Amino acid sequence: MIKIAILGAGGRMGQAVIRCARRLENLKIVAAIDAEQCPHMGKDAGIVAGTMDIGVLITADVSKGADKADVLVDFSFPSSSARHALLAAELKKPIVVGTTGLNREEKDSLKKASARTAVLCSPNMSMGVNILDAAIGRIAKALANYDIEIIETHHAQKKDAPSGTALRLAETAAAARGVHLDNAAVYGRKGNTGERTPGQIGVHAVRAGDVVGDHTVIFASEGERLELTHRASNRDCFALGALRAAQWIAKRPPGLYDMRDVLGIRE
Repeated sequence: MIKIAILGAGGRMGQAVIRCARRLENLKIVAAIDAEQCPHMGKDAGIVAGTMDIGVLITADVSKGADKADVLVDFSFPSSSARHALLAAELKKPIVVGTTGLNREEKDSLKKASARTAVLCSPNMSMGVNILDAAIGRIAKALANYDIEIIETHHAQKKDAPSGTALRLAETAAAARGVHLDNAAVYGRKGNTGERTPGQIGVHAVRAGDVVGDHTVIFASEGERLELTHRASNRDCFALGALRAAQWIAKRPPGLYDMRDVLGIRE
């Protein structure tokens, strides 16, 4: 039995992880943690998630909750995730981070923590998206002269843009072509932009309604266009992926991992 602490337990993804954990026999939620201002503070995490009473109350005590667990699963906020990773390193607890929108300093904190414990970070925990990401690298290399455009759509409440997944797909495509994304990316277009520069990777964000997450990658050339799309109809695919990652990372040595390691598709 792997004991899990959920960080960001009151949020959409935290609740999804709690609901989905009941489907897996060898996982048990032992702690549910959120910020003090969380409106669900002190309530049973299972009830908040829309399932049954699981006997775990949502608390703000990160250290106590983390100490109970074998693995931490974090879907909080970027600054919080960075702190949680450093705490995980102190406690020698593996941590799965699914939070998006981390800046360079926050990513550096995760890298620092990975020297002392296993840290798995992925902007998208879906199995399908990570298979798509692996495929994008091969296609971008094979279709080296094709234009690449990435379009992502999310719900109106999403705070960061472009999505972490869109950036990951763009980074994968750029790396496959031997360039740095900073030198290739164009984020939206407006005005008299002139002709498209060869080698550009366009990234576009749409925010509307309650869309969970759609990502489309377009490869286009003269006379043809290849489009690959992943659509998430609910958050369970992300939650189940995070729980699968927690199972995988429980006995791993210190290091920085991602979902390609979980799926066994790292090249």
